Amino acid sequence: MKRPVDHGAMAVSGYTVPWHTGAGTPIALHVSSSRQVRDVRIVRLDTAEFMDWHVEPTGNAPSHRDFDHGSFLKIAASELAKAAEITGVAFEVYLTRNDGVRVLFESGNLRLGLQDGRLTSGVDGKPLETGQSLPANTWLTVEISLDGSGTALQISSDDLLSPFRLHHRFDRPWSASGDMVFGASAANDVRSLNAKFSSIALQSETRRIVWTFPTLLPSGPIASTGGDSALLLETVNQPAFCMTSRRWDGSSFDPRLVPSHYDAVHCHDDDMGALQWPASYHLQIPAEASAGVYAFEVGHGGGSERIVFFITSSAPSSAQRAPLLFLVPTATYLAYADEILPAHLYEWMCEDRGHRFAIDNNLKSLYDYHSDLSGVSISSYKKPKATLRDDYNYPLCGCPHNLPVDLHFLRFCHNNGIAFDLITDRDLHERGVAGLEGYRAVITGSHPEYMSVEMEHALRQFAAAGGSIAYLGGNGFAGKVAFQDDLMELRRSPLEAARTWDGPLAEQSLSITNQPGGYLRASGRGEFSLTGVAISLMGFDGARPFTRTSESHDASAAWLFDGVASETFGDEGIVLGGAAGYEVDATDPHLGTSPDTIVIARATGFPDSFVHDATRWYAGGEDERASRRCAEMTLRHLPSGGLIFCASSVAWCGALPAGDAMNDVGRITKNLLTHLAATKGRANPDR
Repeated sequence: MKRPVDHGAMAVSGYTVPWHTGAGTPIALHVSSSRQVRDVRIVRLDTAEFMDWHVEPTGNAPSHRDFDHGSFLKIAASELAKAAEITGVAFEVYLTRNDGVRVLFESGNLRLGLQDGRLTSGVDGKPLETGQSLPANTWLTVEISLDGSGTALQISSDDLLSPFRLHHRFDRPWSASGDMVFGASAANDVRSLNAKFSSIALQSETRRIVWTFPTLLPSGPIASTGGDSALLLETVNQPAFCMTSRRWDGSSFDPRLVPSHYDAVHCHDDDMGALQWPASYHLQIPAEASAGVYAFEVGHGGGSERIVFFITSSAPSSAQRAPLLFLVPTATYLAYADEILPAHLYEWMCEDRGHRFAIDNNLKSLYDYHSDLSGVSISSYKKPKATLRDDYNYPLCGCPHNLPVDLHFLRFCHNNGIAFDLITDRDLHERGVAGLEGYRAVITGSHPEYMSVEMEHALRQFAAAGGSIAYLGGNGFAGKVAFQDDLMELRRSPLEAARTWDGPLAEQSLSITNQPGGYLRASGRGEFSLTGVAISLMGFDGARPFTRTSESHDASAAWLFDGVASETFGDEGIVLGGAAGYEVDATDPHLGTSPDTIVIARATGFPDSFVHDATRWYAGGEDERASRRCAEMTLRHLPSGGLIFCASSVAWCGALPAGDAMNDVGRITKNLLTHLAATKGRANPDR
């Protein structure tokens, strides 16, 4: 259902296509604006400088665009015309939460309308007199057929405890003209239905035409089976695939083993697929452009907004390649983008216009839930990401988070002469370990929480071949995601419910891969298995400083602290006022920390508001749990000659100094990166 963009919180919003690209390539800006655009220019955010690059209008001037919410299923009239006269339709539906006016099915003169779950209309708009409400949270079979001069409707469930039967005959025949729509009105003028659909079948005069929803997310319409010519069914606005259907009996949670148990799609009234706004501006990125974080700055009468994109390093020759590679965590950026943060669940420590824009426009992040309380599991980068800004403050902690913290780190590197190349994690997903070839170390951002199996495996191969990993964040390498075209998918496990929505265990498999979703840890990857640490505490109050351990004075680690006079460091920063905060990590041998991992610094004394990671179990009970209220900075020297450093805090990069200043967090970080830039692992090729 279309609605104009609400620009009350932000006069301009938009997105770029692509989101990240290389030098010498084109990029387009798609924008909606409630004000007249004054100018558009390019700013490089990691150096805070404007670029003298020409932005070309496309002829589609910025205007007030629409959002289109709600997914549904449609068989176009042009497809139906390929079949002989349709005499019947059958489908399975599982209703969830549906208030107000909805439409279950519409075709020609037949409309099955709902009012708060009660059937209200039928053929030629004639109201139904049954007064029956359709039950929610149970599978129903709906059958519609021509019956002499009338139309027969049957709806039934086979719930053993609450069986349901509805039989009704309309005294007028159904004429299947126009589009056939499941879960919305043909005009798309009311809220779409929150429901799962499965097993759609048409009966014509000559054949039965059947659609089976695949477990793997399709890239286009779904073709029918039955007969010589296939008919195409469209899934509009990105419903969720690989959902349990009527056939699921609990015997398996793996759609690859029992695909017939997962042949349903889940439509939501607030689903939103990739937007199709026209491009208003075009930029041909210069061939000599440096890799970095950039934005289109769109100026208007009341100010300006910046719409972020990334220029990534290509495959430079060894002479041009920097020794260090920064990995932009776009998976985390997209997962958080447009988070709602409902006021009844979270206390806001500050205002942010991006969150207000998301709330006003019913946008959803992968931390949010749909109106029927099922989790949002898939997102396109082709949408406004109103919270992805260099001036962003996260309402939960009242301070910068994600992109602005990573920009703080990149500016520190520029200010201190630390050369780096830059790619996104999506680049790593697509290129694999080949995308890391020739680099001595990979540097993460402040919060690389989400990764695909392909990303994690490439980093593991890189370290095994002599490369080093500088993990400069916290709660990283945790959630498993998958990618397809402009989409990223995330299925959460029940253990994540304390912070986000609770995903049913049976629906944890990713529709893009059909592999289990949830934590990488559950698949023997990420976190402890790769870095040796994982989240231990989360809180939004004051951050804490780190204190060196005795092991940090050993020769294998002491070089990190050259120039650091104090045993305690990190008592200032832009994230909660210190170096250890927001989300912090710690070791756990029981969960996979390697015995050669050295704890070189520890932060303790966190406020009571910091909560333990719910997935941790302690054999020593509450006493041991209390003793593990800490963040642990670690160092691991690998047999390959590389090393893995873990700052173990989302706040670490925020504790770096700005401009020409220097502090102990800056000294440690500079010592680390200088060392990594000069060190070749035994298996790492010479440069």
